[in-house]
Order: sequence, then C-alpha cells, then structure tokens
Amino acid sequence: MGDNPLAADLDHVLEHTRALWEDLRGERIFITGGTGFFGCWLLESFLWANERLGLKSSAVVLTRRPEALRIKAPHLAANPALTLQVGDVRNFAFPSGTFSHVIHAASESSSNLRSNQLVEMLDTILIGTRRSLDFALQAGTQKFLFTSSGAVYGKQPFDQPAMQEKREISLPCVERLDLNNIYQMGKYFSELQCSMFAQLYHLTITVARCFAFVGPYFPLSAQFAIGNFILNGMKGEPIEIKGDGTPYRSYLYAADLAIWLWTILLAGKPGQIYNVGSDDSVTIFDLANRIADNFQPRPQVHIFYPSVEQKNPNWYVPSINKARSELGLQPWVPLDESIRKTIQWYSQPTKR
Repeated sequence: MGDNPLAADLDHVLEHTRALWEDLRGERIFITGGTGFFGCWLLESFLWANERLGLKSSAVVLTRRPEALRIKAPHLAANPALTLQVGDVRNFAFPSGTFSHVIHAASESSSNLRSNQLVEMLDTILIGTRRSLDFALQAGTQKFLFTSSGAVYGKQPFDQPAMQEKREISLPCVERLDLNNIYQMGKYFSELQCSMFAQLYHLTITVARCFAFVGPYFPLSAQFAIGNFILNGMKGEPIEIKGDGTPYRSYLYAADLAIWLWTILLAGKPGQIYNVGSDDSVTIFDLANRIADNFQPRPQVHIFYPSVEQKNPNWYVPSINKARSELGLQPWVPLDESIRKTIQWYSQPTKR
C-alpha cells in the first residue's frame, strides 16, 4: 500500500484515530455497503491502520457486486485482511464466528428513482437494517454503527441554519403518503429498530446522521450537485446549476468522514445520535464558482432558473456541536482543499 495516492489522507485519518484502533486489535469486523463511497473510505482507513499498527485484524465485507470493488479499487479487493462476501443486505447468509464490530452502511439513494424502485429502496433500508441487527446479535458484536441520514429531519426550517440532533422527528409521510419522503421514513424507522435492539438486547449502538460529502471515490455522475459540477469542469463544460443557486449546503471531506465514522463507532456514547458533516455553509452558486476556479480555462457557471424574488433560505447544514464537544471532532480539511483534492484524484489517468 506504499504507493497509495491517498497516503497523505490516510495518514491524516490515522493521526486523529490512532488511540482508538486498539479496540480492534486481533478482532474481526463486518461491514455492509463496503464497496460504495463510505465503504471504500472505511476499507482504505481500516487497512491502513491495520498495516501501520500491526493490528492483525480482519474484515468481512458484504457486497452484491464484488467485481465492482475489484475494478474500482483492486488493491482493496486483493488485500488478505479482507473477505468479500457476496449477498444482498436483506437476506445475506450470516458468516460464522464472532465479530466484535459491525458497521451497517448499506443503503439505496433516494434521488432519481423510478416508482417501481421505491419499494426496493425501502426494503433495502428497513429489512437490511433488521438483518444486520440480527446478525450482530448472533455474532456477539460489541459495538454497532448505523449510518443514517440528515434526511430524517425533513425540510430544515429556514430560521435554523444548522440542524441540531433530535429524536422527535416530524414524519408527514406517515399522515399522508408522500413518495418523496420514503427515504426519510426508511432511515428514521431503521433508527427506531436500532433503538429497540439496544434496549431489548443491550446491544451497543451509535447512529451517524450523515449530511453531504466530497472527496475521492465520491460519485461524480450521480445526482449530487458537487460531483456534477466537478465533472462539468473536468470535461471542460459549463457548470450547470439546475435550480436558482440559492440553497445552502455544506460538505465534509472524505478523509474527515472516515475519522468521524470510526470515532463514533469506537468512542461514541451508547445509544447516541451524532450529526456527521461540516457546518461551514455555502450557497450552491458560490460552490459552483469555487469549483470553477480550479480549472483553466475557467468554465462558465450557468443558472437555469435565476431567482426573481427574495425568499426564505433553503438549508441542509448540520449543527456539529455535539460531535465537537463529546468526541473532539471537527472538519479539518477546508472546502476549497477538499475540492482540489477530489479533482486531483479523479485526474489520475487510471481514474478517467
């Protein structure tokens, strides 16, 4: 792993998590969703620490498409400390033996799904969480991390520029079915499953409510504005804002995300929910221009629907005071550096 282009980032992760890894020495861990954006960073950082600290730990990674990891990150797939288990999170066969830690990061995205895919998405979230919890009980798991979403809060009030953690969530989709809220509902009821298992079976569970991110492995051609903007710039195309550019968002760099997830798993207080993200907000218009500044010639920024009147701001930004005060977490990598690092990684010939 010495020639890993992410070496500096992985050293950054190790610097901020070194004391935590002793909990995993000689242990086996189980990860669902191990081949997506979150999963690749969990695997990169786990294997980096495993090698640097001589942990002699191993991981079993559940994936429906092991060949996807072998193509995307062959050095991960080939590492002897990893075992790729083929299966669907909703009905996977339980691997034998004990697993000290489980990270349930498998999920379907909520955007751009056809109506016939919504049921599958909800099944994957709800049934997949239940299956992972059942497995953790059988495997003698000590700590379980569920990666939820900031989407559980619903629409962020315009007068709250930073959303604080709360357990009482308003679910209008329960009172009146709204297909746009199925992802919110699935994630929230999965959190309730976690809470139930923690209380009934004394399973130590923490929940990470994740907001928005950027970095290597982040999908550029999916439905996320920051990835689309970077891809536009790399192709030499104008950066296209599909809305009016006024919503506020914030982005945590991938290496910091890895620090946060490992810290919440290994040091988070049992039963607690933590927002995961950056509180450094930026409008979509400003984001597009900051991305455009990284390219020569500088691409134009096009707004499809310019705002014609003053309106209440649209926020999707977390408060991270709890993670700061309880766990010492923060966004270490600034947004402009995060953008630059992402572009640099995707500019490698092997990533084009």
